[in-house]
Amino acid sequence: MLYAKNTPNNTGVAIYGDFMDFEALYDQLHEIVGDEGVYPSYDTARIRVLGVCYDLRHAMMGDREIEFIDNGMDQDKMRRLSTITSDKNIYLVINVLWPEMLFVLMALNDFVLLHARKQAKNTYTVMRHHKNIWDNSIAQVRFFQAAVAKCLKETVSEASYTRMINLMTKDYTWFDNYMTQYLDLLNLKFIEMDKEKRLKSIPTMAKRLVEKGKEYINLKEDLEEAAKLHNCSVKNLRLKKDYPENIEW
Repeated sequence: MLYAKNTPNNTGVAIYGDFMDFEALYDQLHEIVGDEGVYPSYDTARIRVLGVCYDLRHAMMGDREIEFIDNGMDQDKMRRLSTITSDKNIYLVINVLWPEMLFVLMALNDFVLLHARKQAKNTYTVMRHHKNIWDNSIAQVRFFQAAVAKCLKETVSEASYTRMINLMTKDYTWFDNYMTQYLDLLNLKFIEMDKEKRLKSIPTMAKRLVEKGKEYINLKEDLEEAAKLHNCSVKNLRLKKDYPENIEW
């Protein structure tokens, strides 16, 4: 079963699951965000969700961490079942930076609704439509979101969690045409903080992502000016600063 934990240095969220959990999440995230160009205004948000898929795939290939988790077996149960088996299950682990995970958590709300509308042909009862009410992709993605939300609740104060959830779910956030270079900026700032400051800054990261304040607007204007200068799409522009090769999770 998928579950999430805050990393030891408050740098991000560790997602745990066995191979089948990760395989199912990988497939259903792809299904929810659709193929490239299906939702053109969400191309940048789609790429960030696929970034999580990239880590999931590499975890399944053996390129990420693993952890041994108790599976409930003991000597008495093995005796009753007349079998000898391990008392541990192997869980795969991926780490995602907190600002990145908060963005993906919110963007998936948009993608779930877009996916549901596509299937229900934009009916008024879209989420209760027979094609959506027990849709496997929606259920899998919601379970993933719930695991991250539970981790968030266990990480920040109760008051901060309440404010964050209200902020992150009010009328949805709608991340269409989002300048995700701003997300890179927040990620890099978050990495540079010390452990204590990161913990205090998680609610601030959510607020900045949603409200798109002066810092976002200034960056947006700079990117649009640079795109005109270089005759390219804003989507093709990157920040000059790179992510560190090693992150202390």
